[in-house]
Amino acid sequence: MAVWGLGGRLGLRGCLGARKLLCPRFQSRGPQGVEDGDRPQPSSKTPKLPKIYTKTGDKGFSSTFTGERRPKDDQVFEAVGTTDELSSAIGVGPTSGQHQQEIGQGFAMELIAEQGHPFVEELQKIQCSLQDVGSALATPRSSAREAHLKHATFEAGPILELEQWIDRYSSQLPPLTAFILPSGGKSSSALHFCRAVCRRAERRMVPLVQSGETDANVAKFLNRLSDYLFTLARYTAMKEGNPEKIYKKNDLSDRV
Repeated sequence: MAVWGLGGRLGLRGCLGARKLLCPRFQSRGPQGVEDGDRPQPSSKTPKLPKIYTKTGDKGFSSTFTGERRPKDDQVFEAVGTTDELSSAIGVGPTSGQHQQEIGQGFAMELIAEQGHPFVEELQKIQCSLQDVGSALATPRSSAREAHLKHATFEAGPILELEQWIDRYSSQLPPLTAFILPSGGKSSSALHFCRAVCRRAERRMVPLVQSGETDANVAKFLNRLSDYLFTLARYTAMKEGNPEKIYKKNDLSDRV
């Protein structure tokens, strides 16, 4: 999986390290309990950045976090790649309230931030969780040691948090009495698109869960995330005053 951090692209082996860069809660302790951010940094030297290219995948193989080499069309990389695609669709970017930078804005999050919606931070938190999902997927249990699993275990906390968010938004929405089509304005439609990518990521992950290669919590998270994105799409349409399109079966008699 391609993980962006510090201006470069990290491979699967850099996946766990990238989590620390993207999410403050993954700051680890160094020797004698010193926080990474508290370590003295050289003032005269520029940090060495990882190269974008490594050439190790030129023959169609890539490495899991456990060091195992697999073809790039392996189920593990299909699931990891689709999860990365989902995070890209949601869109990483330094957006906060009314202040935002155009550089680095993503697809859904950019549209949502433009409307001033308060749930941008939820989407950013979800992207951090998707980074955790990628780490878990990139650590197949068949080749993982205990040390690997300790760093790549996906806890149930993010799943429960999604359920709380879903319940909060659902309580403010009118009852769903018919199938709705992806619609409701640009922000809502972008979230529906993310939901569809999320469903695909879930489908790619199911074989790995069924074979015992990854934690069942990862599939539960994606299942709940698609529900969250659907609910948020409806909520966004309502807050922006955009009508949702209702599915109506085509009447063949109208063609006569």
